[in-house]
Amino acid sequence: MRDGVVFVATGPGYIELAVQAAESLRLTNPGLPVDLFTDDPGAPGLEMFDQVHAVPSTHPRVKIDCLPLARFERVLFLDCDVLVISALGDLFELAERFPLSLAHDVRRRSELIRAGHAHETPYAFPQFNSGVMLYRNDAEMAGFFGEWKRAYAAAGLERDQVVLKDLLWDSGLRFYVLPPEFNLRRVTELDAWEPMDAVPTIVHSHRLLQHLRDQGGRVRDLDTLRVLERQALAEEWTRAGDDTPWRPG
Repeated sequence: MRDGVVFVATGPGYIELAVQAAESLRLTNPGLPVDLFTDDPGAPGLEMFDQVHAVPSTHPRVKIDCLPLARFERVLFLDCDVLVISALGDLFELAERFPLSLAHDVRRRSELIRAGHAHETPYAFPQFNSGVMLYRNDAEMAGFFGEWKRAYAAAGLERDQVVLKDLLWDSGLRFYVLPPEFNLRRVTELDAWEPMDAVPTIVHSHRLLQHLRDQGGRVRDLDTLRVLERQALAEEWTRAGDDTPWRPG
């Protein structure tokens, strides 16, 4: 099959989130196939997916193992903490020209996001967010995913983005940086967008899993996210005080 979406979810909480994310995808992109890789193929609610596959292992970043196992030729991988709020349009066409498409990570002033493992890259080459990735499911990408898995295991780090940045810096892989509307990490950005700027498409927020971290109640929609993020943004500027290179006017 040519185009499809893949989620990877292990544990009941993340499986429930994957179902919620898939529901949002169904509403905005009817007819687009969507599969799940999981450690519990018999969990309730999985009829939302076209096919459900067992994960091949149980390490914390098992998603890397699952990526080359997708049954689609052009694959959109999504983390479970997303809401797809618009049609994806011709997004999959990027895979004809670029084997991999993904977006920059946010909080690029922080050491966490600027860190590499084998390489210190320029500030303008930060980590990439691996929660939204469009890729061509071919031998080249299977090799890249295999190298990512080996580098991640050898590094002994928790975050997979660190070694991913190293690999993209080193590799001759042709990749594309997605515009922010396809991996919208801050919905407060929408407050500044003008009507002709962009169409927000994939919202990717850790606040969608805050209930799994005992950080608040379950979040299910964009309106609630906007309220929570506006409050958090004001609080963060207050905490930062004068320790910032600029402040909003």
